[in-house]
Amino acid sequence: MGRLPDRDELERARDRTLRDVLPAPGDPALRVLFCGINPGLVSAATGHHFARPGNRFWPVLHEAGFTPRLLTPDEQGELARLGLGLTNMAPRATARADELTDDELVAGGQRLRDLVAERRPDRLAVVGIGAYRTAFGRLAAVVGEQDHRLGDTRIWVLPNPSGLNAHWSRAAMVAEFARLREAAGADPTR
Repeated sequence: MGRLPDRDELERARDRTLRDVLPAPGDPALRVLFCGINPGLVSAATGHHFARPGNRFWPVLHEAGFTPRLLTPDEQGELARLGLGLTNMAPRATARADELTDDELVAGGQRLRDLVAERRPDRLAVVGIGAYRTAFGRLAAVVGEQDHRLGDTRIWVLPNPSGLNAHWSRAAMVAEFARLREAAGADPTR
């Protein structure tokens, strides 16, 4: 990925937003739309989702079988060719997700409903149980497939891959992401 942003670059990235990564015409249909909580400062400064060193998203995605090789954050565009997409619940970049307000998460949930209605992925995969509970008012939700849908889109909640989420081991995260991949029929060789 190259050089990491310095402290001043990170501070200037605060409150920036990231563009979604979505299939374009000619790409495979959107099978799984991964939704992070919000961009971190490294992601906002670089323009790449899950870019902070120590974030386990990219290795877990590969080890679970979603990608044929380990992608780096600056290769995020490759996901569209695999029928995968990336977005965020709340668009505003912060140093930590707990800097977001509940109102921002609820508004992000509505934005996500609109995006899903427009793009119609087979599966919506929200990475972060707390954000999902707040955004969708599903306070008893647990990690895994959910009992409600957005239209025809099935919802799956995954553990947050942030290095700050230490109570989920990488192996356990890989297993949960792999359950989603199997359910979604996502095959990186197609």
